Amino acid sequence: MVSEYRAIGGYATPQGTKKYMENALKNGFPNSHFRSFDNLNLSSLGMGTYLGQITPEEDRDLENAIYESVKSGAMNVIDTAINYRSMKSEKNIGKAMKRLIEDGAISRDQVFISTKNGYITNDGDFPTVDVLEYMQNMFISQGIIDPKDISSGYNVLNPNYIRKCIDKSLTNMQLDTIDLVYVHNAYESWVEDIDRKQFDEMIRKVFQVYEEYRSKNKINYYGMATWTCFRLPQNEREYLSLEEMVKIAQEVGGKNHGFRFIQLPYNLAYREAYMLKNQSVGNDRDLTILQACNKLDIGVFTSVPLLQTKLFDAKIPDYLGYDDQLLKIVQITRSTPNVLAPLIGQKKPNHVKENIQLAKVAPLTIAEFNDAIKIFS
Repeated sequence: MVSEYRAIGGYATPQGTKKYMENALKNGFPNSHFRSFDNLNLSSLGMGTYLGQITPEEDRDLENAIYESVKSGAMNVIDTAINYRSMKSEKNIGKAMKRLIEDGAISRDQVFISTKNGYITNDGDFPTVDVLEYMQNMFISQGIIDPKDISSGYNVLNPNYIRKCIDKSLTNMQLDTIDLVYVHNAYESWVEDIDRKQFDEMIRKVFQVYEEYRSKNKINYYGMATWTCFRLPQNEREYLSLEEMVKIAQEVGGKNHGFRFIQLPYNLAYREAYMLKNQSVGNDRDLTILQACNKLDIGVFTSVPLLQTKLFDAKIPDYLGYDDQLLKIVQITRSTPNVLAPLIGQKKPNHVKENIQLAKVAPLTIAEFNDAIKIFS
């Protein structure tokens, strides 16, 4: 029986994630399944929570999928966003974490949890209130934001809104501290409405809020979850320089700033993260975003590894003896240098079992990856 609301204390730590890894190794997961970043031991497959309907059945399935994936030792990385399934995904994470801890399966310090904010949303527990009505009632009528603070891409970067979103995410997930908070598709959602100078000032204010919450131990890290801005040539309007974003974080938070992660799409169809040389760091030019992240000490999680199942129908050549389509899709993205983990959405019990078994297959070695990546050409 899950207890009444009481925030779960703690956050992912080097000691806790090391214990999670050690327990996973005892359960048959390979050592190479885990990656080290900032002394945290993170699984090379993470769990995404984006898709799904707002129904009790979907809530049950997602909560159980989180519970089984974490308990098995396969995944100690969970990713969500406040707008995913109208906050229900965050709430499902909170319930699953409560169960895992109360059952003695894990402790809070073993699991790395990320969420995102920026997009407008409603609350799935009140399904008759749509998104625009919710925003009017909760934010606009109370003077927290102005209607003009909502971009044509339905995104809000007003610091007041960002604060409210973090507070709500903490409550939704029943956490004292969120490991990582991303600003969600910020540039993509505002590029049609403002110029780059205006965006830089807006993102600076968002980073100031994140640093404020870091100082209160409410979040540990922050970053940018993106769709196109880091995957485009430099001459494209939606392009962003990662180095310039890091410089803003340094100006806001000093050398120990919390901007340590990005998220972007990467799969066998969206190859830009590995192949497009569109970034510069210092005097180093013609870097891919993954290479730039390595130089700037930024961790990378990747989204849509299965392209929302579309890649299951793709004709992918066999490599390294793999004839399983899921393995062929995931092993390359999972094994790409400077990628911490692709985030895989799953809810149904059979998919959970498949992904747990996938986690027991060792990622490719560098030599194997270099051979397998030839299918990209």
